[in-house]
Amino acid sequence: MLKQLNSIRYMYIRSHLYGLILNTFILAAIILSIYVWFQPAWLSAGAILLFIMLYLGIGFFMSIYAGFKSSGDLKQRMDYISSMITQLARGKFSAKIYFNENDEIAGLGDELNELGEKLQQQKEALLKLADEKGELARTAHKAATIEERQRLARDLHDAVSQQLFALTMMAQATEKVFEKNPSHAKEQLREITEMALQAQTEMRALLLHLRPVHLSGEPLTEGIASLVEELKKKCQIDFDLQMEEIHGLSRTIEEQLFRIMQEALSNILRHANATEVKVEVSRGGEEVFLHIADNGVGFNTEEKKGNKTSYGLKTMKERCEEIGGTYALRSRQGEGTHIDLRVPVQVSMKGEE
Repeated sequence: MLKQLNSIRYMYIRSHLYGLILNTFILAAIILSIYVWFQPAWLSAGAILLFIMLYLGIGFFMSIYAGFKSSGDLKQRMDYISSMITQLARGKFSAKIYFNENDEIAGLGDELNELGEKLQQQKEALLKLADEKGELARTAHKAATIEERQRLARDLHDAVSQQLFALTMMAQATEKVFEKNPSHAKEQLREITEMALQAQTEMRALLLHLRPVHLSGEPLTEGIASLVEELKKKCQIDFDLQMEEIHGLSRTIEEQLFRIMQEALSNILRHANATEVKVEVSRGGEEVFLHIADNGVGFNTEEKKGNKTSYGLKTMKERCEEIGGTYALRSRQGEGTHIDLRVPVQVSMKGEE
C-alpha cells in the first residue's frame, strides 16, 4: 500500500490535488475581497460557500482524472525502462528500447541501449580472452610435458643407459678372465654388483617423476606418508617423518608441495648417498613449513649454480615461488643437504579461488 502511494501515478494525482487546494484558496480570497469591498447584491455568504464547495468537489474528481491520465504515459515508459534494466541484469545485453518522444526519458533509454552494447562487447571480449587463456594453458601444459619427457630421456641416457652399457662391458670382461684369474673376476663381480645397485637407485629416482601429479583426494601429509612408505620398501634409507595436519591449503598448493617433495627425494636417491632422511611438515601462524634434510655427501652450492645437473633444484625453487612461498637451500660437502620452504596459508587460499 505504501509502495503504491509513493508511485509516480499517485505523485501526479497528489500534485494535481495540491494545485486544486492552492487555486481554491486564491479564488476564495478574490471572491471574499469583492464581497467585502463592493458588497454586490447578487453575492452572499451562502453563495460563496456553495460555490467553493462545488469548485472543490468538481475539482477533486477532475484532479484525480487528470493526474491518472497524464501519469499513464510516464508510468508506461518507466515500466519499459525497468524492464530494460532487468534484462540487462539477467545478461540479455542485446535488448533495446526506443521512444518516439525526444525528452529526458528517451535520452535515458538511449544511454541504456549504449550500455547494453558496451556490456555485450565486454562479454564477447571476455569469452575470447577465456578461450585464448585456455589455449595458452593447454600449450603451456603441453610444453611442460614435452620438457619433462626430454629431461627424463636425457637422465635415462646420461645415467641408467651408460651404467647398463658399462655393466655389459664389465660382464663380458669378467667372463673372459673368470677361468684365468678367478680373484680378479671376483673383484669385477663386486664392481658389477655396485654398478647394478646404482643403476637400480637411479631408476627408482626417475620413476618418482612418473608418479601422478595429483594426490587422488588425499591430504598433503597422507600423500607424503604414502610416498615415504613406498620408498622404505625399496631403499635402505631411514626416514624420520614429523608432520602436522594442515588445513586451509588449496589443492593446487598441496600438489605443488607434493611435487617438490618428489623432486627432493629423487635428488637424494640419485646423488646424496644418504642413509637418513628427515621430513617435517608444520604450521606456524599463517605459514606452512616444509623441511627436508639428509645426511648424504652434500655439495658446494656455489659450484652447483648454472650446472645442468641442478635442474631439479631449480625446478623446486620455481614451484615454491609460483605459490608465493620462499625457498632456502643449505648444503656442504660431507655434511648433507637441508631444504626449507615457507608458504603463506592466505596465498594458498587465494590460489584456490
